[in-house]
Amino acid sequence: MARDILVFYGSYRRDRQGIKLARWIVEALQARGDNAELIDAKIVDLPILDRRFSDYKPGEAPPAMAELAERIAAADGFVFVTGEYNGGLQPGLKNLTDHFLEQYYWRPAAIASYSAGPFAGIKAATAWRGTLAVLGMIVTSTSLSLARIGGAFDADGKPAGEDGGRLEKAFPRFADDLAWWIDAASGQRERQAPPF
Repeated sequence: MARDILVFYGSYRRDRQGIKLARWIVEALQARGDNAELIDAKIVDLPILDRRFSDYKPGEAPPAMAELAERIAAADGFVFVTGEYNGGLQPGLKNLTDHFLEQYYWRPAAIASYSAGPFAGIKAATAWRGTLAVLGMIVTSTSLSLARIGGAFDADGKPAGEDGGRLEKAFPRFADDLAWWIDAASGQRERQAPPF
């Protein structure tokens, strides 16, 4: 069974490095037989949060927001690809995520973090765990962390060097964990309606 997985990415920087990781994750999930789609905050281009999707009356939300709300609600699970900005959450990704709430409920999320240095965005990944849980997602225990992202991919977007090799080695467990929780959550939703 192909799973529908949205891969969220949120950098607005001019020379975005994390987009390489986000695109690679989409391709790697697709190679496993899942339907994976990149949701790039810069392309979606929602405004700084004023009103969540649920704050609008039906039919009044901005079209990009309404379309994304439908895509999120229809997905089986999510991957959040996050850089570490000053030891914390990436603002573009946080803004994109915060526009929605109920659409995420009862589905799992996995976190992939990265940084330019050796710590691989671990502080951001830790901060995202609590944030995603509050948004109603089950956060998988297996994260994916990539250090020194600037040299971890070749010109064709394929993992390269020692850090790229670590990424390829860690990915199957990361994807297996997400797939297991997607299947578990999907099966439970079929057996019983969510409590709220």
